[in-house]
Amino acid sequence: MRSSTDRRNFAVGPRNGGAAVKGVTQRVHSPDQSRNDPLEDDVQAFLIDEDQLHTFDDLTKVNPVTPATVLKCLQARYSLKVFYTHAGCTLVALNPFQPIPDLYSVDVMKEYHYATQPQEFKPHIFIVAEEAYRNVQGQLEPVNQSLVVSGESGAGKTWTSRCLMKYYATVAASAQAVSSQDAVERIERRVLDSNPLMEAFGNACTLRNNNSSRFGKYIQLQMNRAQLLVGASVQTYLLEKTRVACQPANERNFHIFYQMMKGATDEQRTDWKMPQDQCFVWLPNCEKQIEEDGFLETAEAMVHLGIDAERQRQIFRVLAGILQLGNVSFCSSTNESQPCDLDQDSEDFLQRAGDLLGVPGEELCRCLRVRTLKAGKQNVLKPCSQAECGVRRDCLAKVIYGQLFEWLVTFINSCICADQSKWCNFIGVLDVYGFECFQINNLEQLCINYANEKLQQHFVAHYLRAQQEEYVSEGLEWSFIKYQDNQSCLDLLEGSPISVFSLLNEESRLNRASDSTALRGRLEKELEGNGNICWDKFSKVPHFTVAHYAGKVSYQLEGMVEKNKDPVPPELIGLLEKSDNLLLHEIFSDKETEIPQSKGLSRVTVISKFKNSLENLMKLLLTTAPHYTRCIKPNSDCRPLTFKNREVILQLEACGIVETIHISAAGFPIRIPLKSFVQRYGPIGKCSTSSRLDADPDAESTNVLQQEVEKLLRVALQHNVSCDGRRSLVHCGKTKVFLTQLMLDLLEDHRGKILSRCAFTIQCCWLRHQRRRRLARRQSATLIQAAVRSWLVRKQIRRWNGAASVIQNTWKKWRALLKSLAEAELDEAEDLAADDSPALSAVVRERGSVQLSSFQEPVPVRGWPMGLALASAPSITVSLTATGFQKMISVMTSLNLPSRRGEYKVETNQYKQGLASIRARPRGSVKLHYQRSPLLYADMQPDLKSNVTGFNEILLEKTL
Repeated sequence: MRSSTDRRNFAVGPRNGGAAVKGVTQRVHSPDQSRNDPLEDDVQAFLIDEDQLHTFDDLTKVNPVTPATVLKCLQARYSLKVFYTHAGCTLVALNPFQPIPDLYSVDVMKEYHYATQPQEFKPHIFIVAEEAYRNVQGQLEPVNQSLVVSGESGAGKTWTSRCLMKYYATVAASAQAVSSQDAVERIERRVLDSNPLMEAFGNACTLRNNNSSRFGKYIQLQMNRAQLLVGASVQTYLLEKTRVACQPANERNFHIFYQMMKGATDEQRTDWKMPQDQCFVWLPNCEKQIEEDGFLETAEAMVHLGIDAERQRQIFRVLAGILQLGNVSFCSSTNESQPCDLDQDSEDFLQRAGDLLGVPGEELCRCLRVRTLKAGKQNVLKPCSQAECGVRRDCLAKVIYGQLFEWLVTFINSCICADQSKWCNFIGVLDVYGFECFQINNLEQLCINYANEKLQQHFVAHYLRAQQEEYVSEGLEWSFIKYQDNQSCLDLLEGSPISVFSLLNEESRLNRASDSTALRGRLEKELEGNGNICWDKFSKVPHFTVAHYAGKVSYQLEGMVEKNKDPVPPELIGLLEKSDNLLLHEIFSDKETEIPQSKGLSRVTVISKFKNSLENLMKLLLTTAPHYTRCIKPNSDCRPLTFKNREVILQLEACGIVETIHISAAGFPIRIPLKSFVQRYGPIGKCSTSSRLDADPDAESTNVLQQEVEKLLRVALQHNVSCDGRRSLVHCGKTKVFLTQLMLDLLEDHRGKILSRCAFTIQCCWLRHQRRRRLARRQSATLIQAAVRSWLVRKQIRRWNGAASVIQNTWKKWRALLKSLAEAELDEAEDLAADDSPALSAVVRERGSVQLSSFQEPVPVRGWPMGLALASAPSITVSLTATGFQKMISVMTSLNLPSRRGEYKVETNQYKQGLASIRARPRGSVKLHYQRSPLLYADMQPDLKSNVTGFNEILLEKTL
């Protein structure tokens, strides 16, 4: 089995891509002259075509690797709205400070999830998420994964963690059966709804970030044996409770208070005793509008998590009571033996606070103004000064909010956490506060920066130091690269026996008032020889300055010891235990034993509690495979798409990105176990190594595997690289093969060529088979088509022959009939009345004519089928050439004239005009000619009384 790093490096693919974009020519200068190394000329020569900088998806491909070149590459990509870039084994994320919806859609999630090689896609946070998920699926040791999202405040850690959770809630249940899909969706919904709820109660708007996490959280996404999401759990670290009662200048309180002010209904405001026009001291900058002021979203998340309406009412009444408590102010009493007086209107605010918190107003006022001291077995009441009253008021608000937040986290875990028997692996998402440096820094900033120091040290130990030490253990010749190790800073803060934390805890456990000046003197005396701490001797404010990995931060000592004590007056706890608010009563009744009440050296301080929880977190991270995402803040003003060189390069150097790139680029970033290497690249050596390993267990020994690897490397490099060049490309260690990206590309290219040849052979055989099969089918189809066509032709010819025989027989019969008629025709002289016949013209005598005129009786016409029917012609003249009188009459009668009795008559000019008889038989065929269409002369409405003869001649001419 190979580790998560092995798998990550084994799946390396090409990451470059994209067309060249012109215009990125801004020069980047180092923040100080120390960064102008002697390679500046080489850098300029290498970066002469700066239009191509955006194509480097991995910063290890930038050569040489210097802060200036890395900065130029990131700036070029950022200007093109490319916000993710690989840095060896780390992902660098630049905050765009504007919504990019298409970058995190469900379709994009599925695209990365179903990809065979997600590393070949453009860099994205989903690549890191999918890599961890596939490690769990492959059960690679260590199976449990941790996604560590780090960076400065406002760099985008919260958004990145939210995207990771949404990704797993989407893809980890995509293969679930339909029958249980509803249950899975409920789990996903609850896991996702836990985010906005915790952000509402734990995040606030600061100078550097509108949604800054004021607590740390580690979310375990629990998965069953099928790698499906079945539950989750949340662990929180160091909520900044002081923000409830004290907000830095130009910053705001927690989001939930502003959500209540802006989203509550009139009915809710009445119940919470919050009029529309009321202002609250603890809600500064209330007029500022930010995206996180969504009350309805928080209320819906509560409903989905199972918080009913009554429980929500109790929660919001407690929060409203805290706000009313913030409006209570005190003034000094004229008599020191008497408690402080309340300012004007404070009595009303105090009464409202008591009603909302479920405690009597008078008793609440007494607990705030009078403290109980134990003198032996007796309790002595002592009035508090004005300052002490304010401290007790703030302490009450902080303890209520802190315990309410812890109850909320416990309730969320009870809703989303699965039973131990249902899950076996988890993927953790760590979202902690980023490195902070303000004008005034106190205990909160010291703890936050200490947590970032621990994470940086884990990063250094896991990636930088472990990577180099692995080379030595595997027998590689390696020169160590110097990197920034922050162990000395951690020794200053938490070391033994003397450190900053130990001195603060010792001062906090002393039952006396703290003196910041004296504390500074002690720190200076005890830690004077440490180079990571210094003091400004000319400053009147007691402080100390720590040189963190991300820069120097000055911490004020005023109030630090009191915050570390985190005192909770017992009378206030007793008051809250008797609260009529069921939620408060439940919280403080269960938490009574956990409230630090001890005195002396056994007192639990804020630092000791936070240090213990952070150590447990680091132990958990050491048992998992970490995946680091470094969030970078391009500018401190949170302006969209604005890139400030100095701020970015300081973050790159502080978080160790440059050192990471140096080691990844100068060393062997790809590691493959020997067996996996032989199994994948065995085809290069043309040997069946896989079958040998499966058949012979002894073949898995290191020597056999190393021999096979050497054989494969000789074959791969025999024509490409010399012996000396091989050492810089690949090294065969004791258990792994260490490769550079160039060597991996060479092996993949060689393997791809072999597989291409095999695929080409298979394709040739398949194409030959297909061509032969196609040829056989074509020949068969040709034979079938020829047979069908010949049958159709024979059938058609038979039909034509039959039709021709019928036509011939009919024609022969017709010729015989005509011949018989011609022979029988006689034109006798006695039939003619030539005595009174007028002389005929030559044309009439030659052709003959028949004239139809009025006749008393209609003439039925039957004769040749000439196909001419004249519907309304009273008179017609026909000129023809015929062989006899019978044919002429037949032609005339073939007109088939309709008639009415007495309307017209038929007369022939046989006797009047003299039709020459033709006694000889015709020697050829007879044709009917229409010189012009008779219809052109037709009278459609003729006068029945007139004599109409307006038809053209119809000729029958004899043809030879």
